[in-house]
Parts: sequence; structure tokens; C-alpha cells
Amino acid sequence: MKNDIICWWSGGVTSAVAIWITIQIYGIDRCRIVFINTFNEHEDTYRFKKDCEKWYGKQIEEITAIGEKYKKIQDVWFAFLSLNVANGAICSTELKRAVRENFERENKYNFQVFGFDISEANRALSMKLNYPNSRPMFPLLMHGLSKRKCIEELRYNFIDIPVMYMLGFHNNNCFVTGCVQGGIGYWQKMFKDFKIKFLRMAVIERWLSDLAGRPITINKDQSKEAKKKQLNDRLVFLVYNPKYPNNKSLLDFKPQKIESLIECNGFCGTNDLKIKK
Repeated sequence: MKNDIICWWSGGVTSAVAIWITIQIYGIDRCRIVFINTFNEHEDTYRFKKDCEKWYGKQIEEITAIGEKYKKIQDVWFAFLSLNVANGAICSTELKRAVRENFERENKYNFQVFGFDISEANRALSMKLNYPNSRPMFPLLMHGLSKRKCIEELRYNFIDIPVMYMLGFHNNNCFVTGCVQGGIGYWQKMFKDFKIKFLRMAVIERWLSDLAGRPITINKDQSKEAKKKQLNDRLVFLVYNPKYPNNKSLLDFKPQKIESLIECNGFCGTNDLKIKK
């Protein structure tokens, strides 16, 4: 059977290697490789895509939600007056998850491949439980591979990893604006190395908060002390907002390491880690 395995290519190292393993096991003819393009990625992502196509020996299809309803990622944030909430980022829901689910409905398949590595076993289990119709496969888990091992595999095959990793980030998502699921350490690094991007997002936070009449932020205080407060008071602005004196800004936090981030592949959000009722 041809093209009966949908392989989701996210632009990151883990999905790239997961697809390579799938091709070795099942053959190139069975693999349909798909990339959900937000048009908000680092330009080097598209170089990496071409390199992977040569490596696989097959073209990577592109699908997108950009064009009609949304012209750019910022349109999503302003349509919903939201950035990042408990359910995950609204841009991921609209531009990745919804696109993937629509693709599932419109195409026949026997399996889908996702690049969850060994640190994401819980996410893989929850996907299996919550979305059985997706028929997911996790080649990296099958082979016990970490993100570091995926980078080694790419280098072994003479493929340059995406520039985002070389810059010190742990994912390759949405560099044009910065990833709204990046976390405090990520945005501290953005302030240090890419101030213009940081300040643009700070303006968007301020603008959305004014429109919504409540704090709209990217980050949240995860400390034990903060968890005793109401949710709105735990929200952390990139830059201090005098209208909300109870809310901290990034300046109130010591430098933090960048946590290993999820590759945004059409299935992300914190609720993915829970069994749905």
C-alpha cells in the first residue's frame, strides 16, 4: 500500500529522525511526509526541509491554515485575545492541531508517525489513550532515542541541524515572533539575544491586555508560592504593566535555563498529558 503512513515533519530534529527510521522499516512508498507551515519559522527551517527531502528521497508536502481566515500568526492572537493558557497556545490550536485534525478527516491512512523522544513517553501514552483513531506510532520511543541522539544521527548523515539549536534554543518553533510556549528561560534569552523580537511581543501582550481588560501574557509564575494565588495574579508580563501591579515581569526572576521544549508538530498543549473524560 502506498502513502498509508502519515509522517509529521515539524522542522525539528526529532521528527526528522523519526521519519527516517520509519522509512527504513516500512519503505519510502508507504510514507507520506507532511509539514504544517505557519510561515512563522526561522528561514533556515526551509533549508533543513530541503536537506531532509534529499535524505529521504521524497518531497515533504506542505499544508497550512494561513491564507484565508488568518493572514499571519498575530491574527490568531487578536481574534481570540489570547496567547498561552492552561490548554496551550491558541496559535498552536488553530494553526497546527486543527490543521492536522482536518487533514486526518480528509485523508485515508493506517498509521501516523510523531517524533516524541524518550522524554515524552507520557505524551505518547496520553495520545494513544485520548486519540486512538489517530493510530499513532512513535519510532523514537521504540528505539529509546533522545533529542541529543537525534542530533547525532543527523550529523552522522552530514545534515546540518537547524540554526535555532545552534543559537542555544531547544526547539525550532516560530522564531519570527518567538514561541509563546517557550517559558521564562526562553524569553530571558530572547531579551538578551533578540531584543527587537522581545519588545514586539511585549507590545502585543500590552495591546491584548488592554483589549481584553485583563492580563494576557505568555508566561506564568510556576513557583510554589505563586500557586497559592489566583490564576490572573500568577501571569507574568514580559515588561512590567502598571495597570496590573500584582503581576510580575521577567525582571522579577533570576536567570533560568531554557527547558527542553516540545517540537510543535500538530499535537501539543498541556492537556495532552491528561486522560480525557
